[in-house]
Amino acid sequence: MTPDRRAPALSRATVDRDAATRDDDAALEVAWSAARVLVVDDGRALVDDNGPGLVLVDAAEAPEGDRFYLGRDDASSYFAVAGRLPRMLGARPQGLREVGALLGDRDAGLLVHAVGLANWHATHTRCPRCGAPTVPAKGGSIRRCEDDGSEHFPRTDPAVIMLVTDGGDRCVLGRQAIWPAGRYSTLAGFVEPGESAEQAVVREVAEETGISVRDVVYRGSQPWPFPASLMLGYRASCDADAEPHAQDAELEDARWFTKDELRAGKGTLLPTPVSIAWHLITDWLDED
Repeated sequence: MTPDRRAPALSRATVDRDAATRDDDAALEVAWSAARVLVVDDGRALVDDNGPGLVLVDAAEAPEGDRFYLGRDDASSYFAVAGRLPRMLGARPQGLREVGALLGDRDAGLLVHAVGLANWHATHTRCPRCGAPTVPAKGGSIRRCEDDGSEHFPRTDPAVIMLVTDGGDRCVLGRQAIWPAGRYSTLAGFVEPGESAEQAVVREVAEETGISVRDVVYRGSQPWPFPASLMLGYRASCDADAEPHAQDAELEDARWFTKDELRAGKGTLLPTPVSIAWHLITDWLDED
């Protein structure tokens, strides 16, 4: 695949997830014997300061822990192991928020895949049907109940994230009280049961700012494993005379910003490039 350099940071990947191998226990063992292994611990992996790039180890050097098959490319097969990070000069533990936007396409895809799987496996060790222990199966792509044999798949929580504009040179951004001073970002929220993503955009904007939107247009998506979200990015429009205001406990403030204000950056911090919010805002700023 040809990576899109304009894609959100955590949506980049070059490794084939290779479902045929992960469904075959014998093929998995062969792949493991010559694999490059990414060790993850509490959402972090070792990152080489020169690059930066992920530190990958041989299978024989990997610590004990659950194995997750990440896939293959022309160079190698890749696994992740959830275990204690090795110590290594010139490398340090870092997470996706810190380094996700700085990694190359292959490494960004490997790390977000590994962290997402590790998060899910750590919290789903029991069968939701009978309470018996579950174990990883099919290369870590599922867990299987040791009692009733039922299979359980990784959880993904769909969430919408949207840039609301007046169709001209203004957009609505909000801020949470816990953010650094001056930080503003796009509005966002989870999709509720029985709701389409587009309906969630309309509802969340109304709940958070009191304004009505229309012309909801999909712009792209990004995995966000904190712990298990898939961010669905949208653009939406509202009337120019709409008056946004924070009206629930999630936001401390919500208001209009012009393109000139955001470009000047005086006193306003935008989201970091690891977030799809940054892409929604900067893509809009780049438009005539």
